Amino acid sequence: MAANRLAPTLVVIASVLLLEACHSSDDDGGTPPPPPPPPGTTVGLDARPSNMTCVAPAKTAPAGTSIQTQRVFQSVSLSEPVAMLQAPRDTSRWFVLQKTGSVRVFPNTASPAATTFITLSVNSGGEGGLLGMAFDPNFAANGFVFLSFTENPTPMVSVVARFTVNPGGATLNPSSRLDIIRVNQPSFTNHKGGNIAFGPDGFLYLGLGDGGSSGDPNGHGQNTNDLLGDFVRLDVSNATVATPYVIPKGATGNPFQNNPICPATGGAQSCPEIYASGFRNPWRWSFDSATGDLWVGDVGQDRFEEIDRVLRGGNYGWNCREGFTAFNNCPTPAANFAEPVADYGRTLGTSVTGGYVYRGTQLPSLLVGRYIFGDFTTGTIWQLAPNGSGGFTREQLLDTTLSISSFGEGNDGELYVVDYNGGLYKIVPAGGSGTPAPPVPTLLSQTGCVNPQNATQPASGLIPYAPSAPFWSDNATKERWLAIPNGTSIGRAADGDFSFPNGTVLMKHFRLNNQLVETRLFMRHPDGDWAGYTYQWNAQHTDATLVQGRQTVGIGSPAQDWTFPSGNDCLTCHTSAAGFALGLEAAQLNRDFTYTSTGRTANQLRTLDTITMFTPPLGDPALQPTMPDPFDTSAPLGQRARAYLHTNCANCHRTGGPTPSSMDLRYSTLLSSTNACGVSPSSGDLGIGAAARIIAPGSAANSVLAARMNRRNDANAMPPLASNIVDTGGVALIQQWINSLTTCQ
Repeated sequence: MAANRLAPTLVVIASVLLLEACHSSDDDGGTPPPPPPPPGTTVGLDARPSNMTCVAPAKTAPAGTSIQTQRVFQSVSLSEPVAMLQAPRDTSRWFVLQKTGSVRVFPNTASPAATTFITLSVNSGGEGGLLGMAFDPNFAANGFVFLSFTENPTPMVSVVARFTVNPGGATLNPSSRLDIIRVNQPSFTNHKGGNIAFGPDGFLYLGLGDGGSSGDPNGHGQNTNDLLGDFVRLDVSNATVATPYVIPKGATGNPFQNNPICPATGGAQSCPEIYASGFRNPWRWSFDSATGDLWVGDVGQDRFEEIDRVLRGGNYGWNCREGFTAFNNCPTPAANFAEPVADYGRTLGTSVTGGYVYRGTQLPSLLVGRYIFGDFTTGTIWQLAPNGSGGFTREQLLDTTLSISSFGEGNDGELYVVDYNGGLYKIVPAGGSGTPAPPVPTLLSQTGCVNPQNATQPASGLIPYAPSAPFWSDNATKERWLAIPNGTSIGRAADGDFSFPNGTVLMKHFRLNNQLVETRLFMRHPDGDWAGYTYQWNAQHTDATLVQGRQTVGIGSPAQDWTFPSGNDCLTCHTSAAGFALGLEAAQLNRDFTYTSTGRTANQLRTLDTITMFTPPLGDPALQPTMPDPFDTSAPLGQRARAYLHTNCANCHRTGGPTPSSMDLRYSTLLSSTNACGVSPSSGDLGIGAAARIIAPGSAANSVLAARMNRRNDANAMPPLASNIVDTGGVALIQQWINSLTTCQ
């Protein structure tokens, strides 16, 4: 096995989802021990070590879900701000849209000085003006920025246009304007929507209101022959004057994808640009950075404001419904409408402002994974909390005196409030702006998981292991250990993954050029939640210090960029669908391993079974699945390639995974059932053209999967984070395998 390809037990990002309590049981004598190994069979350890010290602690108890807003960037003067955002992968600057037509930019420092990024001539009457901004996913490479605004005196026209940054990146070039789409508006001045964003699929989304007045007099919300009252989705990856956009097609394409492109005034058939319909005025919406879910606040009329989670092809009811309640007597059956996630009445507010699903680290942990939103007129901020029955309960978090025109999300997942009166505020824990103390010690030597006299060595209660198919970690070599509390055991999930008891700790050392760089702890806390913590080693390799928030530093000489993940990064890849604990599954551990404490080489599954780690016992390893080392050329090429994809991709790309793709790249899935082989890509062809397939049998050059693996530091790279260096060996393996394929069977 190549030493630099040992698989991780903790890598970056998944959504923060709760894993059901695992089916482990206390060691109460009710479960028979595993049968002894056959005579002459070697096992690596003689007994299960006692683990009294390396046990996941209780999470820091949050002070309820209390929050407060703290004024930030007070040196910046703003007029009618309506949006606040950062460029992809760039935390150094903030951009704020002013409704009157300019974008202000300033450094992410305590008392910044702002400059003008661009000023447009817009029609800012009523609810028009500069309304949305989105950075191209490849902004760092192409410098493209998209702006959404209304122009012309009367009536307004909604425009989305692309601009390019000037050299140096301090300003946008107005003469670089390329109009992407123009939508004629009625003569009314309200309900223009206008927010834009790129989805996780790489397409540009635009939310448009019904065009204004009261009650949608022209019925735009239920008319899919025009674009008003709809969410629009466009592929702008190859925009030109002649073809500013194309329609996303295929199994995950737009609902009316085969109809003719709609002009600014609408068409004779349902417009292929439409992604979802039935909205009154979608005012501020966002994608969950962990799951890709699209959440929107849709402003109501007389009775109810509503929150929707938008799905492709959904009809969200306006103007037949307002919230959960009928508005007009419409011929469309109520069963054809998608219900809101939540609504609220006029005693609580009169104009909802959509927000974000919180994925940061500074607010109380109970807020992680919950949608936070507000009301423009009352200044109230709420969260949506799961109700235990698949729905949500609206819970008030804070009353403010702010006119909440928008929320902002930093690249670190922390949330901000934009006050239409000119102020910017950060949402912080009540009582102060500091980060809640993590439940683990600041020094690795104090965690109980390492020898306190020599922190480079594990504590006595940890058991070493190594998976067959390792995850690529930028040339790092790795060592891994697992620890479960005394009296507990490991269960087996329905899909074959192991399920670990509360209190479990998985530990991994990372070395570059044989120097310890990082140690990660992945813990299942007593409440059943998994969480990740990472420690950076000092230069003397005597101890490591807890890192909070994602950090990228240069390691070695010449320096190699190395990323220390945030806790949210860990859960982005350690997904609920994959059972959280990656690499620890029967097929991965069904191999020999040399145990340094005994000097014996033995099968890992047999060893763990013999020392009573499993309930019920696993039995003969020969009856368990196996997986090859992807770089052991004695194994068949197809099996090696599928093992590589299983480890490096299938944590997300599997049934129930967090991506919008339907791919299933697990080792056990037949190639014909992966939804990848021979399938056209739904998130861009990376310039390959019409021949592009996710996996194109016989042609790695036409395979988007291989092309994504061969990229870093842009929105099309896979993995999407945590790696700064292309795995050239892995790319070569996948290319060789794809070129060898003759069919998808």
